[in-house]
Amino acid sequence: MKPTGPIPPGFAADASGELLIGGEPAGALVAQAGDTPLFVYDMAAIRTRLRQLRAAMPPELALHYAMKANPYPALLERIVSEVDGLDVASAGEMRAALEAGMPPSFISFAGPGKRDREIEAAILGGVTLNLESEGEAERALAAGKRLDRQPRLAIRVNPDFGLRGSGMRMGGGARPFGIDAERVPALVRRLIAAGVDWRGFHIFAGSQALDAAAIIEAQAATLALAGQLADEARAAPPEVNIGGGFGVPYFNGDVAVDIGAVGAALSQALRARAAILADTRFAMELGRWIVAEAGVYLTRIVDRKTSRGETYLVTDGGLHHQLAASGNFGTVVRRNYPIAVAGRFDAVPDDEVSVVGCLCTPLDRLGDQVLLPRAGPGDLIAIFLAGAYGATASPQAFLGHPAVRELLVDETFRS
Repeated sequence: MKPTGPIPPGFAADASGELLIGGEPAGALVAQAGDTPLFVYDMAAIRTRLRQLRAAMPPELALHYAMKANPYPALLERIVSEVDGLDVASAGEMRAALEAGMPPSFISFAGPGKRDREIEAAILGGVTLNLESEGEAERALAAGKRLDRQPRLAIRVNPDFGLRGSGMRMGGGARPFGIDAERVPALVRRLIAAGVDWRGFHIFAGSQALDAAAIIEAQAATLALAGQLADEARAAPPEVNIGGGFGVPYFNGDVAVDIGAVGAALSQALRARAAILADTRFAMELGRWIVAEAGVYLTRIVDRKTSRGETYLVTDGGLHHQLAASGNFGTVVRRNYPIAVAGRFDAVPDDEVSVVGCLCTPLDRLGDQVLLPRAGPGDLIAIFLAGAYGATASPQAFLGHPAVRELLVDETFRS
Protein backbone atom coordinates (compact mmCIF):
# COMPACT_ATOMS: atom_id res chain seq x y z
CA MET A 1 0.00 0.00 0.00
CA LYS A 2 1.24 3.49 -0.90
CA PRO A 3 0.17 6.64 0.95
CA THR A 4 -2.00 9.37 -0.50
CA GLY A 5 -1.88 13.11 -0.04
CA PRO A 6 -4.07 14.83 2.56
CA ILE A 7 -7.66 15.62 1.59
CA PRO A 8 -8.02 19.42 1.77
CA PRO A 9 -9.99 20.89 4.68
CA GLY A 10 -13.66 21.64 4.21
CA PHE A 11 -14.83 18.38 2.63
CA ALA A 12 -17.38 16.24 4.45
CA ALA A 13 -20.00 13.55 3.89
CA ASP A 14 -23.77 13.84 4.08
CA ALA A 15 -25.92 11.58 6.27
CA SER A 16 -25.65 8.75 3.74
CA GLY A 17 -21.86 8.97 3.62
CA GLU A 18 -21.66 10.67 0.20
CA LEU A 19 -19.04 13.34 -0.48
CA LEU A 20 -20.36 16.89 -0.47
CA ILE A 21 -18.76 19.48 -2.76
CA GLY A 22 -19.89 23.03 -2.12
CA GLY A 23 -22.72 21.56 -0.02
CA GLU A 24 -23.98 19.34 -2.86
CA PRO A 25 -23.71 15.51 -3.07
CA ALA A 26 -21.20 14.37 -5.67
CA GLY A 27 -23.75 12.14 -7.40
CA ALA A 28 -26.24 14.98 -7.73
CA LEU A 29 -23.57 17.17 -9.32
CA VAL A 30 -22.78 14.45 -11.85
CA ALA A 31 -26.50 14.17 -12.66
CA GLN A 32 -26.68 17.92 -13.12
CA ALA A 33 -23.64 17.94 -15.42
CA GLY A 34 -24.99 14.98 -17.39
CA ASP A 35 -22.10 12.53 -17.14
CA THR A 36 -18.60 11.80 -15.94
CA PRO A 37 -15.71 12.56 -16.03
CA LEU A 38 -16.35 15.89 -14.36
CA PHE A 39 -14.38 18.67 -12.71
CA VAL A 40 -16.34 20.43 -9.96
CA TYR A 41 -15.16 23.77 -8.51
CA ASP A 42 -16.48 25.24 -5.26
CA MET A 43 -16.61 29.03 -5.57
CA ALA A 44 -17.27 29.51 -1.87
CA ALA A 45 -13.98 27.74 -1.10
CA ILE A 46 -12.16 30.07 -3.50
CA ARG A 47 -13.66 33.14 -1.85
CA THR A 48 -12.64 31.81 1.56
CA ARG A 49 -9.08 31.30 0.32
CA LEU A 50 -8.91 34.86 -0.95
CA ARG A 51 -10.26 36.25 2.33
CA GLN A 52 -7.59 34.30 4.22
CA LEU A 53 -4.92 35.61 1.89
CA ARG A 54 -5.99 39.24 2.23
CA ALA A 55 -6.09 38.94 6.00
CA ALA A 56 -2.53 37.56 6.05
CA MET A 57 -0.86 39.85 3.52
CA PRO A 58 0.00 43.57 3.86
CA PRO A 59 -3.10 45.65 3.10
CA GLU A 60 -1.32 47.66 0.40
CA LEU A 61 -0.44 44.50 -1.58
CA ALA A 62 -2.58 43.92 -4.68
CA LEU A 63 -3.62 40.31 -5.31
CA HIS A 64 -3.55 39.01 -8.88
CA TYR A 65 -4.90 35.71 -10.21
CA ALA A 66 -2.67 33.82 -12.65
CA MET A 67 -5.42 32.43 -14.83
CA LYS A 68 -3.27 29.70 -16.37
CA ALA A 69 -4.10 27.72 -13.22
CA ASN A 70 -7.77 27.52 -14.20
CA PRO A 71 -9.39 29.65 -16.94
CA TYR A 72 -12.86 28.05 -16.75
CA PRO A 73 -15.13 30.91 -17.92
CA ALA A 74 -17.75 30.68 -15.17
CA LEU A 75 -15.02 30.68 -12.52
CA LEU A 76 -13.17 33.52 -14.20
CA GLU A 77 -16.28 35.71 -14.37
CA ARG A 78 -16.63 35.47 -10.60
CA ILE A 79 -12.99 35.71 -9.61
CA VAL A 80 -12.66 39.04 -11.46
CA SER A 81 -14.63 40.75 -8.69
CA GLU A 82 -12.53 39.07 -5.98
CA VAL A 83 -9.00 40.02 -7.12
CA ASP A 84 -7.14 43.17 -8.14
CA GLY A 85 -5.76 41.96 -11.46
CA LEU A 86 -5.31 39.04 -13.84
CA ASP A 87 -2.03 37.71 -15.18
CA VAL A 88 -2.28 36.00 -18.56
CA ALA A 89 0.17 34.04 -20.69
CA SER A 90 -1.35 34.05 -24.18
CA ALA A 91 -3.56 36.11 -26.46
CA GLY A 92 -6.36 33.60 -25.84
CA GLU A 93 -6.12 34.14 -22.08
CA MET A 94 -6.00 37.88 -22.65
CA ARG A 95 -9.26 37.75 -24.62
CA ALA A 96 -10.86 35.61 -21.92
CA ALA A 97 -9.74 38.05 -19.20
CA LEU A 98 -11.24 40.99 -21.09
CA GLU A 99 -14.48 39.07 -21.78
CA ALA A 100 -14.74 38.24 -18.08
CA GLY A 101 -14.81 41.97 -17.33
CA MET A 102 -11.34 42.73 -15.99
CA PRO A 103 -10.29 46.26 -17.05
CA PRO A 104 -7.29 46.09 -19.41
CA SER A 105 -5.15 48.28 -17.17
CA PHE A 106 -5.31 45.49 -14.55
CA ILE A 107 -4.21 42.72 -16.94
CA SER A 108 -0.56 41.79 -17.51
CA PHE A 109 0.58 39.55 -20.36
CA ALA A 110 3.71 37.44 -19.77
CA GLY A 111 5.31 34.56 -21.64
CA PRO A 112 8.11 34.08 -24.15
CA GLY A 113 7.44 33.82 -27.86
CA LYS A 114 4.76 36.48 -28.22
CA ARG A 115 4.01 36.97 -31.92
CA ASP A 116 3.70 40.42 -33.44
CA ARG A 117 -0.07 40.14 -33.76
CA GLU A 118 -0.32 39.26 -30.06
CA ILE A 119 1.83 42.23 -29.11
CA GLU A 120 -0.33 44.47 -31.26
CA ALA A 121 -3.52 43.10 -29.72
CA ALA A 122 -2.19 43.83 -26.22
CA ILE A 123 -1.17 47.37 -27.17
CA LEU A 124 -4.52 48.08 -28.82
CA GLY A 125 -6.33 46.61 -25.82
CA GLY A 126 -4.40 48.64 -23.25
CA VAL A 127 -2.96 45.55 -21.58
CA THR A 128 0.49 45.61 -19.93
CA LEU A 129 3.09 43.54 -21.77
CA ASN A 130 5.71 41.87 -19.58
CA LEU A 131 8.74 41.90 -21.86
CA GLU A 132 10.76 38.68 -21.96
CA SER A 133 13.74 39.86 -24.05
CA GLU A 134 15.33 42.92 -25.60
CA GLY A 135 14.14 41.65 -28.99
CA GLU A 136 10.57 41.55 -27.78
CA ALA A 137 11.01 45.08 -26.43
CA GLU A 138 12.08 46.33 -29.86
CA ARG A 139 9.14 44.60 -31.52
CA ALA A 140 6.77 46.20 -29.00
CA LEU A 141 8.27 49.64 -29.66
CA ALA A 142 7.91 49.11 -33.41
CA ALA A 143 4.32 47.96 -32.97
CA GLY A 144 3.52 51.05 -30.92
CA LYS A 145 4.79 53.26 -33.74
CA ARG A 146 2.82 51.34 -36.38
CA LEU A 147 -0.36 51.64 -34.34
CA ASP A 148 0.33 55.18 -33.14
CA ARG A 149 -0.29 53.97 -29.58
CA GLN A 150 1.74 54.32 -26.41
CA PRO A 151 2.35 50.73 -25.24
CA ARG A 152 2.14 49.76 -21.59
CA LEU A 153 5.39 47.85 -20.98
CA ALA A 154 6.88 46.14 -17.93
CA ILE A 155 10.05 44.08 -17.77
CA ARG A 156 10.06 40.50 -16.61
CA VAL A 157 13.31 40.10 -14.74
CA ASN A 158 15.29 36.87 -14.60
CA PRO A 159 16.80 37.24 -11.12
CA ASP A 160 20.15 35.81 -10.12
CA PHE A 161 18.42 33.70 -7.43
CA GLY A 162 15.72 31.05 -7.34
CA LEU A 163 13.06 30.01 -4.86
CA ARG A 164 14.54 27.28 -2.66
CA GLY A 165 12.55 24.07 -2.62
CA SER A 166 10.17 25.17 -5.36
CA GLY A 167 8.63 22.51 -7.57
CA MET A 168 9.39 24.60 -10.64
CA ARG A 169 12.26 27.10 -10.68
CA MET A 170 11.49 30.17 -12.79
CA GLY A 171 14.53 32.33 -11.95
CA GLY A 172 18.28 32.09 -11.52
CA GLY A 173 20.72 30.80 -14.12
CA ALA A 174 19.95 30.69 -17.83
CA ARG A 175 16.20 30.87 -18.47
CA PRO A 176 13.87 31.35 -21.44
CA PHE A 177 11.80 33.60 -19.17
CA GLY A 178 12.63 37.22 -18.53
CA ILE A 179 15.67 39.38 -19.05
CA ASP A 180 18.81 38.75 -17.02
CA ALA A 181 18.85 41.21 -14.13
CA GLU A 182 22.18 42.79 -15.06
CA ARG A 183 20.78 43.85 -18.46
CA VAL A 184 17.55 45.35 -17.14
CA PRO A 185 18.65 48.92 -16.19
CA ALA A 186 19.80 49.69 -19.73
CA LEU A 187 16.49 48.48 -21.12
CA VAL A 188 14.53 50.58 -18.63
CA ARG A 189 16.37 53.68 -19.85
CA ARG A 190 15.73 52.66 -23.47
CA LEU A 191 11.98 52.29 -22.86
CA ILE A 192 11.63 55.56 -20.98
CA ALA A 193 13.57 57.42 -23.67
CA ALA A 194 11.21 55.93 -26.29
CA GLY A 195 8.22 57.44 -24.47
CA VAL A 196 6.37 54.26 -23.53
CA ASP A 197 4.13 53.88 -20.49
CA TRP A 198 6.69 51.99 -18.43
CA ARG A 199 4.89 49.94 -15.77
CA GLY A 200 7.80 48.46 -13.79
CA PHE A 201 9.08 44.97 -13.01
CA HIS A 202 7.76 41.41 -12.84
CA ILE A 203 10.13 39.25 -10.75
CA PHE A 204 9.14 35.61 -10.33
CA ALA A 205 11.61 33.11 -8.84
CA GLY A 206 9.65 29.84 -8.65
CA SER A 207 6.40 28.03 -7.92
CA GLN A 208 4.88 25.23 -5.78
CA ALA A 209 6.92 26.05 -2.67
CA LEU A 210 5.68 24.92 0.75
CA ASP A 211 8.54 26.30 2.86
CA ALA A 212 7.53 29.67 4.31
CA ALA A 213 11.15 30.51 5.15
CA ALA A 214 12.20 29.98 1.52
CA ILE A 215 9.34 32.18 0.28
CA ILE A 216 10.23 34.90 2.79
CA GLU A 217 13.87 34.76 1.67
CA ALA A 218 12.91 35.02 -2.02
CA GLN A 219 10.52 37.91 -1.41
CA ALA A 220 13.17 39.86 0.50
CA ALA A 221 15.64 39.23 -2.32
CA THR A 222 13.02 40.32 -4.86
CA LEU A 223 12.43 43.65 -3.11
CA ALA A 224 16.16 44.24 -2.78
CA LEU A 225 16.66 43.47 -6.48
CA ALA A 226 13.82 45.81 -7.49
CA GLY A 227 15.45 48.63 -5.52
CA GLN A 228 18.88 47.92 -6.99
CA LEU A 229 17.56 47.87 -10.57
CA ALA A 230 15.61 51.08 -10.04
CA ASP A 231 18.69 52.81 -8.62
CA GLU A 232 20.84 51.66 -11.53
CA ALA A 233 18.21 52.72 -14.06
CA ARG A 234 17.66 56.01 -12.20
CA ALA A 235 13.89 55.49 -12.46
CA ALA A 236 11.32 54.44 -9.87
CA PRO A 237 9.07 51.61 -11.12
CA PRO A 238 5.36 52.41 -10.86
CA GLU A 239 4.61 48.75 -10.05
CA VAL A 240 6.48 45.61 -9.01
CA ASN A 241 4.88 42.18 -9.31
CA ILE A 242 6.75 39.99 -6.81
CA GLY A 243 5.30 36.74 -8.20
CA GLY A 244 3.78 34.13 -5.93
CA GLY A 245 5.07 30.60 -5.67
CA PHE A 246 2.84 29.39 -2.82
CA GLY A 247 2.41 25.63 -3.10
CA VAL A 248 -0.38 23.33 -1.96
CA PRO A 249 0.03 19.98 -0.15
CA TYR A 250 -0.54 17.37 -2.86
CA PHE A 251 1.32 14.45 -1.32
CA ASN A 252 1.75 12.49 1.90
CA GLY A 253 3.92 14.48 4.31
CA ASP A 254 3.30 17.84 2.64
CA VAL A 255 2.37 20.68 5.00
CA ALA A 256 0.50 23.82 3.95
CA VAL A 257 2.38 27.11 3.62
CA ASP A 258 2.24 29.32 6.71
CA ILE A 259 0.82 32.39 4.96
CA GLY A 260 0.65 34.29 8.25
CA ALA A 261 4.42 34.07 8.63
CA VAL A 262 4.93 35.06 4.98
CA GLY A 263 2.61 38.05 5.29
CA ALA A 264 4.23 39.31 8.50
CA ALA A 265 7.71 39.10 6.96
CA LEU A 266 6.55 40.77 3.76
CA SER A 267 5.03 43.66 5.74
CA GLN A 268 8.38 44.19 7.43
CA ALA A 269 10.29 43.93 4.15
CA LEU A 270 8.01 46.48 2.48
CA ARG A 271 8.52 48.92 5.34
CA ALA A 272 12.30 48.55 4.92
CA ARG A 273 12.33 48.83 1.11
CA ALA A 274 14.70 51.10 -0.77
CA ALA A 275 13.82 54.80 -0.83
CA ILE A 276 13.43 54.79 -4.61
CA LEU A 277 10.50 52.33 -4.18
CA ALA A 278 8.63 54.57 -1.75
CA ASP A 279 5.77 55.26 -4.15
CA THR A 280 5.86 51.93 -5.99
CA ARG A 281 2.76 49.73 -5.89
CA PHE A 282 3.27 46.02 -5.25
CA ALA A 283 1.32 42.97 -6.39
CA MET A 284 1.44 39.26 -5.67
CA GLU A 285 0.49 36.78 -8.40
CA LEU A 286 -1.02 33.43 -7.37
CA GLY A 287 -2.93 30.77 -9.27
CA ARG A 288 -2.62 27.26 -7.88
CA TRP A 289 -2.87 28.37 -4.24
CA ILE A 290 -6.18 30.15 -4.88
CA VAL A 291 -8.05 27.44 -6.81
CA ALA A 292 -6.40 24.01 -6.45
CA GLU A 293 -8.07 22.92 -3.21
CA ALA A 294 -11.51 24.05 -4.43
CA GLY A 295 -11.60 21.49 -7.25
CA VAL A 296 -12.53 17.79 -7.36
CA TYR A 297 -12.24 15.45 -10.36
CA LEU A 298 -15.04 12.87 -10.44
CA THR A 299 -14.69 9.78 -12.58
CA ARG A 300 -16.86 6.63 -12.62
CA ILE A 301 -15.59 3.09 -12.25
CA VAL A 302 -16.49 0.98 -15.29
CA ASP A 303 -14.64 -2.23 -14.37
CA ARG A 304 -13.02 -3.99 -11.45
CA LYS A 305 -10.40 -6.56 -12.40
CA THR A 306 -7.60 -8.58 -10.90
CA SER A 307 -4.29 -9.26 -12.62
CA ARG A 308 -1.69 -11.48 -10.95
CA GLY A 309 -2.78 -10.53 -7.48
CA GLU A 310 -3.28 -6.78 -8.05
CA THR A 311 -6.76 -5.26 -8.16
CA TYR A 312 -7.54 -2.50 -10.65
CA LEU A 313 -10.45 -0.08 -10.65
CA VAL A 314 -10.78 1.05 -14.27
CA THR A 315 -12.47 4.43 -14.69
CA ASP A 316 -13.92 6.46 -17.55
CA GLY A 317 -11.43 9.26 -16.87
CA GLY A 318 -7.66 9.45 -16.84
CA LEU A 319 -4.54 11.41 -17.59
CA HIS A 320 -6.13 12.98 -20.69
CA HIS A 321 -8.19 15.07 -18.23
CA GLN A 322 -6.11 15.08 -15.05
CA LEU A 323 -2.51 14.72 -16.19
CA ALA A 324 -1.05 16.01 -12.93
CA ALA A 325 -2.67 13.34 -10.77
CA SER A 326 -1.17 10.65 -13.02
CA GLY A 327 2.31 11.91 -12.12
CA ASN A 328 3.12 13.12 -15.62
CA PHE A 329 3.07 16.88 -15.07
CA GLY A 330 6.41 17.97 -13.65
CA THR A 331 6.96 15.30 -10.99
CA VAL A 332 10.04 13.06 -10.99
CA VAL A 333 8.78 10.34 -8.64
CA ARG A 334 5.10 9.43 -8.97
CA ARG A 335 3.14 9.91 -5.75
CA ASN A 336 -0.57 9.72 -5.03
CA TYR A 337 -2.89 12.69 -4.89
CA PRO A 338 -5.64 12.54 -2.25
CA ILE A 339 -8.31 10.17 -3.52
CA ALA A 340 -11.61 8.77 -2.20
CA VAL A 341 -14.71 6.78 -3.13
CA ALA A 342 -17.27 9.58 -3.32
CA GLY A 343 -20.26 7.47 -2.28
CA ARG A 344 -18.44 6.05 0.77
CA PHE A 345 -16.48 9.11 1.77
CA ASP A 346 -16.62 8.42 5.50
CA ALA A 347 -16.19 4.63 5.26
CA VAL A 348 -13.14 2.84 6.63
CA PRO A 349 -10.66 2.05 3.81
CA ASP A 350 -9.92 -1.68 3.67
CA ASP A 351 -9.25 -2.50 0.00
CA GLU A 352 -5.86 -2.03 -1.67
CA VAL A 353 -6.37 -1.14 -5.34
CA SER A 354 -4.84 0.76 -8.20
CA VAL A 355 -7.15 3.27 -9.87
CA VAL A 356 -6.45 3.55 -13.59
CA GLY A 357 -7.95 5.43 -16.51
CA CYS A 358 -9.35 4.31 -19.82
CA LEU A 359 -6.30 5.03 -21.99
CA CYS A 360 -4.10 2.37 -23.61
CA THR A 361 -0.93 3.40 -21.78
CA PRO A 362 0.59 2.27 -18.47
CA LEU A 363 1.07 5.97 -17.64
CA ASP A 364 -2.68 6.31 -17.09
CA ARG A 365 -2.71 5.64 -13.34
CA LEU A 366 -4.70 7.91 -11.01
CA GLY A 367 -4.05 6.01 -7.78
CA ASP A 368 -1.17 3.59 -7.31
CA GLN A 369 -1.80 0.80 -4.76
CA VAL A 370 -4.00 2.98 -2.56
CA LEU A 371 -6.23 1.91 0.31
CA LEU A 372 -9.92 2.71 -0.31
CA PRO A 373 -13.33 1.44 0.83
CA ARG A 374 -14.37 -1.41 -1.45
CA ALA A 375 -15.77 -0.07 -4.73
CA GLY A 376 -16.83 -1.39 -8.10
CA PRO A 377 -18.54 -0.50 -11.37
CA GLY A 378 -20.85 2.49 -11.06
CA ASP A 379 -19.10 4.01 -8.05
CA LEU A 380 -17.56 7.48 -8.28
CA ILE A 381 -13.89 8.09 -7.59
CA ALA A 382 -13.00 11.59 -6.33
CA ILE A 383 -9.53 13.02 -6.86
CA PHE A 384 -8.85 16.16 -4.88
CA LEU A 385 -6.66 19.23 -5.49
CA ALA A 386 -8.10 19.28 -8.99
CA GLY A 387 -8.90 22.98 -9.20
CA ALA A 388 -5.60 23.95 -10.83
CA TYR A 389 -3.79 22.62 -13.90
CA GLY A 390 -6.50 20.11 -14.72
CA ALA A 391 -8.59 20.25 -17.86
CA THR A 392 -6.52 22.81 -19.77
CA ALA A 393 -3.18 21.31 -18.70
CA SER A 394 -4.05 17.80 -19.92
CA PRO A 395 -3.96 16.19 -23.41
CA GLN A 396 -7.71 15.90 -23.90
CA ALA A 397 -7.42 15.01 -27.59
CA PHE A 398 -5.29 11.93 -26.84
CA LEU A 399 -7.01 8.78 -28.18
CA GLY A 400 -10.17 10.69 -29.06
CA HIS A 401 -12.13 10.22 -25.85
CA PRO A 402 -14.89 12.75 -25.01
CA ALA A 403 -13.92 16.08 -23.50
CA VAL A 404 -14.23 16.43 -19.74
CA ARG A 405 -17.17 18.34 -18.28
CA GLU A 406 -16.79 21.22 -15.83
CA LEU A 407 -19.20 22.61 -13.25
CA LEU A 408 -18.98 25.58 -10.91
CA VAL A 409 -20.86 25.30 -7.62
CA ASP A 410 -21.86 28.67 -6.22
CA GLU A 411 -24.38 29.43 -3.51
CA THR A 412 -26.47 31.41 -6.00
CA PHE A 413 -25.54 29.85 -9.33
CA ARG A 414 -24.84 26.60 -11.16
CA SER A 415 -23.01 26.61 -14.54
